[in-house]
Amino acid sequence: MFHGSLESLIVMKNVVITGSTRGIGLGLAKQFLEQGHAVTLNGSSQEHLDEAFRTLSHYKGRVLGVEGSVADRDAMEHLFQSAGKRFGNVDIWVNNAGIGQSLKKVWELDDVTVGHILDVNLRGLINGTVTAFNGMSRQGSGKIFNMEGHGSGGSIVDRMSIYGTSKSAVHYFTKAFSHEAKGSGVQIGVLSPGMVITGMLMDTLSSSNEVSRKNFFNRMADDVETVSVFLVKKMLASDKEYDRIEWLTKRKALLRLVFGSFRNKDFFTGRV
Repeated sequence: MFHGSLESLIVMKNVVITGSTRGIGLGLAKQFLEQGHAVTLNGSSQEHLDEAFRTLSHYKGRVLGVEGSVADRDAMEHLFQSAGKRFGNVDIWVNNAGIGQSLKKVWELDDVTVGHILDVNLRGLINGTVTAFNGMSRQGSGKIFNMEGHGSGGSIVDRMSIYGTSKSAVHYFTKAFSHEAKGSGVQIGVLSPGMVITGMLMDTLSSSNEVSRKNFFNRMADDVETVSVFLVKKMLASDKEYDRIEWLTKRKALLRLVFGSFRNKDFFTGRV
């Protein structure tokens, strides 16, 4: 008869999440840790990394923080090596790092701003994917998941064009990379979280659209924990060469558009 705890049955996975100092990245980290796995946090700001590390301090021994920009391939290599040195083979790598844009039309954004968004959201995604793939190929196994966002499905929202363009590329790049990596033993996938109440989403509010967008978010959005629980469960169970893990499916979105007023959720007054 088995007398051990359920936790002792868990085979600990080594998980790396880029851009995991806040928002859904931090939410994913918490859920992996809750389930007994090891997580390496990553962020470009040591201050934010330290803050996130402190919130997870009770998982002592299973969490590591590594500073580095995803736009720097060498920094991503250092992240992979650091996680491997601390926890062994990297089992799951999540390219979550991303930044939003100011609510401006394309011609109102200067070249430096556009370059920074593309550096993080697209070049950073490529760096993370290539780095993780090379390392996992040497190991013989592993899973890489890339985070989608507004634009991945082709929808258009004014004054979000550069961000949407960067996320639209996530979908194509991941499928193309998976096709080239076929037979490698490394699984590739995308995560589609839908609308999640994070600081980045809140930044899309403006005085001119605040009421209407708040009502829309209350109908369609979810909190970080709800989405993170779902995504982590699916990532751990995934066994496909290419997998798309989607929280807000078309069917679910349609139901919320029709019946969303009955959800009785208000993320802006705390009634959820």
